[in-house]
Amino acid sequence: MPNECRSNSLSAFEHMESNVRSYSRSFPVVFRKSAGAILEDENGSEFIDFLSGAGVLNYGHNDPDLLNHLVEYVKSNGVIHGLDMATPAKREFMEDFDAIILRPRGLTYKFQFPGPTGANAVEAALKLARKATGRHNVISFTNGFHGVSLGALAITGNRYYREAAGLPAAGAVFMPYDGYWGADNDSSEYLERVLADASSGVDMPAAVILETVQGEGGINPASKDWMQSIERICRKDGILLIVDDIQAGCGRTGSFFSFEFADISPDIVVLSKSLSGCGLPLSLLLLKPELDVWRPGEHNGTFRGNNLALVTATAALRKYWTNSKLSERVAENGRVLNEHLRQFAQSSRDHSLSVRGRGMMLGLDCTTANLAEKIARKAFENGLVVERCGAEDQVIKFLPPLTIDEPTLQRGLDILDKSVRASA
Repeated sequence: MPNECRSNSLSAFEHMESNVRSYSRSFPVVFRKSAGAILEDENGSEFIDFLSGAGVLNYGHNDPDLLNHLVEYVKSNGVIHGLDMATPAKREFMEDFDAIILRPRGLTYKFQFPGPTGANAVEAALKLARKATGRHNVISFTNGFHGVSLGALAITGNRYYREAAGLPAAGAVFMPYDGYWGADNDSSEYLERVLADASSGVDMPAAVILETVQGEGGINPASKDWMQSIERICRKDGILLIVDDIQAGCGRTGSFFSFEFADISPDIVVLSKSLSGCGLPLSLLLLKPELDVWRPGEHNGTFRGNNLALVTATAALRKYWTNSKLSERVAENGRVLNEHLRQFAQSSRDHSLSVRGRGMMLGLDCTTANLAEKIARKAFENGLVVERCGAEDQVIKFLPPLTIDEPTLQRGLDILDKSVRASA
């Protein structure tokens, strides 16, 4: 199309793209550039990004070191698409991940590259758990979100997403997540009793799948004691424990894996989103060696071998995870963010705001979707990008880049403060 026919308006998206689009509705500008924690639209206006691609950009937009490795690889005529063939890029990633992440934590896993998205990895995890155990049922939890492909949708709680499937979801039973009945009730006891009762109507499951901090479900963190109790129940009954670390992993809560603080050892770990380091599609299944019961090609996918993403993933491991500096930074930035959010909550006129989460994965519960929508819209008008989550979209989610500098973080909080005061 000739340049004179092009437009910086949203009309092309509104008239040509499907109604299913969502983020372009919440953020109605055309973004053209990004760096670190800053997005810039076609008019030159800047926005501080507290969304980070829904958790994809833990290291910020366009990290120059990661991009340099990517450009060098492309210039070298390195293999870009290779199905699941052996390449130097894949070998380096696996060897570095094992040396930098797994071995120092005393973890032993085999690698499976199931496809480009987190939902691909969830589907593979469910399929493997059923194959390895010979059981069909899977336990998921209230407010859990694991993707919108049919298998992942069956273990996703939100009715809005489930109804879009057009047929009943099958193969899963939902149990109350930690805190679902209030702080004084341990929901793991209910799970244990149901599984012990042969007349409960709940078949012995192949797996239990959980998020240590529920993202789309409303930033609900599970406690160490609850997760250890779930692991104990799984071990007692030969149930596989799957941790979906797609959004909470890769440093979002401080440690590389979000489950590290609980001292548990999942049978299967699902990773995606920030794994590639700079937004390229990549997902990974980590599975205990004894669970590798696949026959060759039994689970496959054309885009299993995204070598560009593997190159940047390796660069991210080497840059950010060979020492504790990033984890320390997450702890400090998380503390600052948490304290400011709690100040907002305490100063709200009717005390309708509350804060929860862990590390730099935090949520401001506004009680109602209407208030959360007002605050998020006002924040965007003032130059801050935030997303809503929760059963009714009543929680404002905060996922700033882990690498955000202190002045930019403070500017974002100032915008949020202004937006809360104008809305609450």
